[in-house]
Amino acid sequence: MKNAELIARTLEQAGVRWVFGVPSGPVLPLIEALGHSDVQYVLTASETSAGFMATTIGAMTGIPGVCVATLGPGATNLATGVGAAWLDRAPVIALTCNVPTPWLDRRIQMRIDHHQLFRPITKATLPLRADNVAQQLGKALAIACDEPPGPVHLDLPEDVALALATEASSPSVDLSPGFPDVSDEAAAVLSKALAGSRRPLIMTGLTFTRSRARDRLLEFIERQGIPFISTMHAKGFLPESSPYWAGVLGRARRSTVQAFIDRADLIIAVGYDPIEINYEEWARGIPVVHISTEEADVDATVRLTNVVGALDPILDRLAHLSPVPNDWTIDELAAHRRELSSALRPATSSQLVTSQVLDLLRSKLPPDAILAYDVGAHTHQIATQWETDEPFTCFSTNGWSSMGFGMPAAYAAKLANPHRTVVGVIGDGCFQMTAGELAMARRLNLPVPIVVLDDGWLGLIKVKQERKGYQYSGVALGDVPEAPSHYFGVPVRAAKNVRELGEALDWALSLNAPSVIEAQVDVNLYSNTVYD
Repeated sequence: MKNAELIARTLEQAGVRWVFGVPSGPVLPLIEALGHSDVQYVLTASETSAGFMATTIGAMTGIPGVCVATLGPGATNLATGVGAAWLDRAPVIALTCNVPTPWLDRRIQMRIDHHQLFRPITKATLPLRADNVAQQLGKALAIACDEPPGPVHLDLPEDVALALATEASSPSVDLSPGFPDVSDEAAAVLSKALAGSRRPLIMTGLTFTRSRARDRLLEFIERQGIPFISTMHAKGFLPESSPYWAGVLGRARRSTVQAFIDRADLIIAVGYDPIEINYEEWARGIPVVHISTEEADVDATVRLTNVVGALDPILDRLAHLSPVPNDWTIDELAAHRRELSSALRPATSSQLVTSQVLDLLRSKLPPDAILAYDVGAHTHQIATQWETDEPFTCFSTNGWSSMGFGMPAAYAAKLANPHRTVVGVIGDGCFQMTAGELAMARRLNLPVPIVVLDDGWLGLIKVKQERKGYQYSGVALGDVPEAPSHYFGVPVRAAKNVRELGEALDWALSLNAPSVIEAQVDVNLYSNTVYD
């Protein structure tokens, strides 16, 4: 058995089902080995998309997503996708296939120092050598899954891949001793804080998405009558149909949500990761009890108490706390949600607008459908407007926030959830970056409609230039052209109004194949919702 075959077998045993990437000479031994395993090699149009797809798989399944690239430009392209796993906390194995070992220190075609490249955006970057492949791979898998999860880079020289394996299998590696049980401390801190509070507010975030005791927090919320707000990543991990749901932090109609936060006199942050939005940007002097597996790094303006330990025992303990009366009322919370909903849907022109697209799409999808979306003005609108009660059904990047994420993420979500409806919603700027991935979707016959919001602008940057009083520059994509009949063999339909959009969605959802809907929307409505 060669080392490339050992890698394939080890990944298979770890539960890995796909390796995403772009081939080259040094990658071929690994691709050949994967062909004799149950792990499918998936050809993407770019290495960046491969990293985004691996990030999505890792986040959704907890099993490391795997991506692979060749040396030099392949590695630099891959780095953007790996960065998403780093700042969005997803377990990923990023393999770069390199020149033979004797050439690693030479200045030759395409070669750069891959370890220097990946060190700032991974938990570890490890060299593979002929006698340590299994050991290093086992270590990488453990590091990637260890809390907080993240990417690990492995560099595989071509001669190492082709060498005979000297190890039988990867050793079992257990890195984390586990987090301490501080549930009694948390209960004491929170009981004291609640006793001195009249308007407590719960905030959930990225770390909360990895808890297995989410229902216990909901019990606490309902028992205490406390409203909650989430970040983008935490959407759906508590039901947004709850009468206690009060919105999403820092997205569309942020001023409406922030005004609600400002009414609070205590913030209980459960599994909140400041990688999404710093406390300094929204806590505004309100006392914060930060309950998580990691301490929050804040400056002196934040009045914060850290309670750090295993999250699940804390949530189980909090569910049993005696109710403490507060001044929130169900009518007040309902009025806030009505105000938020109305502000998200301002009076429209005769042209189609994004809020209409989302409402119509929501009405046609089952509750457990997965919406993957990209970065831009529509990100803000979706994060606040799209309501879901299911985890990982509204999926995007927040810590990394890279354009081009949405389409690869939608296709990866479909691979991981073949029996569920998956839809991608992206802006036209994002579509220009990743349109080539439609060819992959056609090859794999992934029945995922991609809704492109065509407005002819980089909408989010347009709004930012407006707010700063700048002239428009570098943000106009040009007049929206007529939609073609297909891209790379994937059929396309255009929609300029609600009726056409409804017909296009029915068509796309009935296909057992990939599709594109180009929805021509009015960019100007973002100016009234995204940052206000």
